[in-house]
Amino acid sequence: MSQKIVQYLNEAHATEAGLTRVLQSQIAMTPRGSYRRAIEKHLDETRGHAQRIERRLSELGESSGPLTATIGVVESVLGQLIAFSKTPLDLLRGNGGEEKILKNAKDTCATEALEIATYLALEELAKTVGDTETAKLAREIRADEERMLETVRKEIPALVEAVARGEGYDVSKTGAAESVTKSVKNGTKRAGVTEPWSNYDQQTTDEITKRLAGSDEDVRNRVKRYERTHKNRTTIIEAADREPAAA
Repeated sequence: MSQKIVQYLNEAHATEAGLTRVLQSQIAMTPRGSYRRAIEKHLDETRGHAQRIERRLSELGESSGPLTATIGVVESVLGQLIAFSKTPLDLLRGNGGEEKILKNAKDTCATEALEIATYLALEELAKTVGDTETAKLAREIRADEERMLETVRKEIPALVEAVARGEGYDVSKTGAAESVTKSVKNGTKRAGVTEPWSNYDQQTTDEITKRLAGSDEDVRNRVKRYERTHKNRTTIIEAADREPAAA
């Protein structure tokens, strides 16, 4: 049953990781206001959720589980399905910026409902097997998702009104849209954040953390920025937060 907990945690992590890119894309095309602030806040929450799940998986010894490789593949596929169902370029196509934003809001409601169900299932499973820590984690994250769903539902009437007015809002002129478009064109670059050093992506977590032990503050800050916009690996972020050992 412990492997089933790990499976559910991995599925939740895949959803959070995939949703991070979707939210970044939505922010890029949404004008400043209450709805954009809600998305920006939830992006921070989503990144935090992913990190908390990673820590719980580490506490459960997920890396030593016999199903790790298979689960990792499933997580990757689920995350990509969510992330690429709404690529930044897709978000900038179509008719009417207001219509796009309303559609994004409706999609967000569906996504939040899926996440709520995901964490409810995880919480119930954890309670059944006596895993109080995982149950608590699922319950707390589910509360964030429920708040976001309610927030978006309250925003929909105003978004519908904007569609009805049909003011011809241009989604390519929101300030952040340009950086997102460049991100797609540059492939591995996201929002201007590049690898902290050459061949960084080819190195293992151990290799990176060992190098960080002797790195200065500038390098550690570059690593944290890169990890938070790309892979969100808690082990590396925590290593970058630690002060280097005295000589």
